[in-house]
Amino acid sequence: MTRIIPFPIAAAQPADEDGSEFARQAPDEDSSLLDSYSQTVAAVVNRVAPSVVNIRVQNKERGAGGGSGFIIARDGFILTNSHVVRGAHELEVTLHDGRVYPAELIGTDPETDLGVLRINAPNLQHARFADSSAIRVGQIAIAVGSPYGFQQTVTAGIVSALGRSMRSESGRLMDEIIQTDAALNPGNSGGPLLNSAGEVIGVNTAVILPAQGICFAIASNTAHFVAGWLIKERRIRRSSIGLAGQNVPLHPRVVRFHKLGADRGVLVMEVEPGSPAALAGVKVGDTIVGFKGQVIATIDDLQKQLVAEEIGVPSPIMFLRETEKRFAMVVPRELPPLQLEKK
Repeated sequence: MTRIIPFPIAAAQPADEDGSEFARQAPDEDSSLLDSYSQTVAAVVNRVAPSVVNIRVQNKERGAGGGSGFIIARDGFILTNSHVVRGAHELEVTLHDGRVYPAELIGTDPETDLGVLRINAPNLQHARFADSSAIRVGQIAIAVGSPYGFQQTVTAGIVSALGRSMRSESGRLMDEIIQTDAALNPGNSGGPLLNSAGEVIGVNTAVILPAQGICFAIASNTAHFVAGWLIKERRIRRSSIGLAGQNVPLHPRVVRFHKLGADRGVLVMEVEPGSPAALAGVKVGDTIVGFKGQVIATIDDLQKQLVAEEIGVPSPIMFLRETEKRFAMVVPRELPPLQLEKK
C-alpha cells in the first residue's frame, strides 16, 4: 500500500473577481517597506536641504531667470550649472531658511556645464561628494532643487543608466553622464542628485522634454574636479593642437594593412598657421588615427586626450597621408578660454 504523506496546506488566499486565488502581502509588511523608503528619502532631505539654494539671475540679454545650486564649502562656495549663471550681471542666492545674499561669480566651465558662485554668509552647511565611480544602476537617486521657483522641491527615483554622453553648450562631448528617472523641471538645473546616504552623486543638468523620466546629471567626480579648479584659478585649463576635423570611415584594406584599432579616423579639414599641428607637419587631408598610443576614431576621442596635463608636453601623433602611415611629435598648447556667443 502506498503511504501518502500530507503536505502542509497554507491558509486559503482571498479570491480575485474571476475566482482565481492570489497571494497578498501582509499589510504590516507592505507599510514597513514604504516606511523604510520614505524614512530614507526624508532623512536625506533633512540632512542636505540646508545646503541647497535657489539662484536668481539677472541677465541683460535674457532678462530674469533662475536655477538651483548647493553649497560645497563652509566659506560660501556654491556649485551650479554654467548655463544657469552664464552672462549674469546680477546674482542673488536664497538659502533654505529664507536668508538672501548677493553672489559673486567665481568661474564657469561651459565644456562641462558647471559654474561656481560665492556668498558671504555665516553658519553655512555644505553637501558632501560621493565617489561617482561607485554608483550602480538601480540605486536610489534623490533630486532637490527649485523647479519653477518652488524652493526645496524633492523628487526621487533610481539611477537608470551610467556612462551616457551629451553635448555641452560649446558642442564638446561630456562623458560619464548619469541618467535618472527622478523628475526634473526648469529650475532644477544645478541642484544636487543624492544617494541614500545624502551624498552628492551628480549635478542635475538636463531633461529630455518630449520624454518622461529621462533626466541627466553630471557625475560627482567630474563636478568635484571642475569645482576645485574653478575655485583655484577661476577657469579650467585645456590643451589644443590647432586643427579642425571631421569623422570619416577608413577603407577596410587600409585598416587591415596598418592593423589599426578602429575603422574610422579624423580627417583634417583645417590647420591653423603656426599651430602645434602645423609645426608637427600635419596637413589638410591627413587622417588622424592615434594620439599618445590611444586609438583616435572620432574628434571626441581626440578632445578627450587634450587635457591640461598635455600642455607643453611632446606627444606622438599617428596619421594617414593617403594610404601611408606617419608619425610625428606634437606639443599641445593651452586652449584660450571659451567665449560663447550671447543668446
